[in-house]
Amino acid sequence: MKMKRIGILCATLLSLAMGAATGKAQDNYPSDTIKFVCAFPAGSGADIIVRHFAEKIRPLAGRNVIVENRPGAGGMVALTYTAKAKPDGHTVFLAGGNAVAANMHLIKNPQVDAKREIVVAATINAMPFMLAVDGNSPYRSIPDLTKALAEKKGKGSYAFSSPFAKVIAELYKVRGNLETVGVSYRAAADSLNDLASGALDFGVYDPIVALAQAKTGKLRILAISTPQRTKASADLPTFVEQGANVDLPGWWAAMVPSGTPKPVVQKLNDWFKTVLENQESREFLLQMGADPMITSADAAQALFIKEIEAWGEYVRLAKIEAQ
Repeated sequence: MKMKRIGILCATLLSLAMGAATGKAQDNYPSDTIKFVCAFPAGSGADIIVRHFAEKIRPLAGRNVIVENRPGAGGMVALTYTAKAKPDGHTVFLAGGNAVAANMHLIKNPQVDAKREIVVAATINAMPFMLAVDGNSPYRSIPDLTKALAEKKGKGSYAFSSPFAKVIAELYKVRGNLETVGVSYRAAADSLNDLASGALDFGVYDPIVALAQAKTGKLRILAISTPQRTKASADLPTFVEQGANVDLPGWWAAMVPSGTPKPVVQKLNDWFKTVLENQESREFLLQMGADPMITSADAAQALFIKEIEAWGEYVRLAKIEAQ
């Protein structure tokens, strides 16, 4: 009996010691360099966004914030790296929450179960993806493109470089009764020469790439994927208003490994909220074709779980088989 009491006492003391150590670690956060993980190469549109937030959060954190580019496998390399990192808030994945959700259904055996292994600390922006054609293309609207692709009878093709872009293109294809072939590119910009040569008919791009290339005349944007026009792209029509049943808004988030202490998650949420309330950052996002998106940590996580479930249906409707 005496030994049992001693055992219980030791277990209690150990638990209290561990709790105290955890609390101290939370109070000291951040205690080291923070890594912002990007799923695309340096210089890409995604990289530009990640580096902006790294720069703005650095003074708030009082620690160095570096960007670590881990491209590959449609974002799964970066996601896996983040999920396996120590859950202490020093590894943060900045990416499309919808893209991560899509990968849970586009990949047959994903190495990460995002629903269990990832937590969204903060939302960053809401942004449409954009269907675009070459700047010298004869197509000036979705009806123009749809008619041309129907006449090609299976010989049409499109470019994509992310899971989200692929699903948008496939939904457009399926709901328009079209036969087109998707061509995957490591980075969106890599597809521009093929689009210019006529090897591709269209591409689906993030707004950073699409808007920048449209300004130079290399691309012509025909539609955006949100249900309504956005503040950032008020002059660009949606698929829906042109008669195409495609409605998939995108959003970016800051994600951490599950098990990250709630006070650390809240601190990250506070930092991003502070940055997003700054006029310079709001203007930066608007120039990138995105609207700032501020939510609580709990609301961000709830949206993420909802998106993971919803994307199973989107992938089914797009008739995409998991690879």
